[in-house]
Amino acid sequence: MKQIEVVAAIIRKGDKIFATQRGYGEWKDWWEFPGGKMETGETPEEALVREIREELSAEISVDEFLCTVEYDYPKFHLTMHCYLCSLVTEALHLNEHEAAKWLAKNELDSVDWLPADVIVVQTIKTRIR
Repeated sequence: MKQIEVVAAIIRKGDKIFATQRGYGEWKDWWEFPGGKMETGETPEEALVREIREELSAEISVDEFLCTVEYDYPKFHLTMHCYLCSLVTEALHLNEHEAAKWLAKNELDSVDWLPADVIVVQTIKTRIR
């Protein structure tokens, strides 16, 4: 089975968490935490900063490791390293996603998350106050 290793940013502002809706591909319209594939030689933190710059035209601070999710999708195995992040710049621009929302902890179940991201949401609910 194909292996894909990615990073995901759990961007927090106050008591809200940033969620993005995919605008392309097999999982179009599903919600996810922004991020993407690591490039050769990158640390997870470097990959996150680059991916958020590319996807959202934003600068972030990678604050703390949250979890690593292992998930078997039908066509590949995903390893997703998730980090709590904060915005360095307030402006966000959706370069790849079709929608985005700031969600309070009690609103996290209001969107249809990608299966691997559901595991991250469960971790957020138990670990973040």
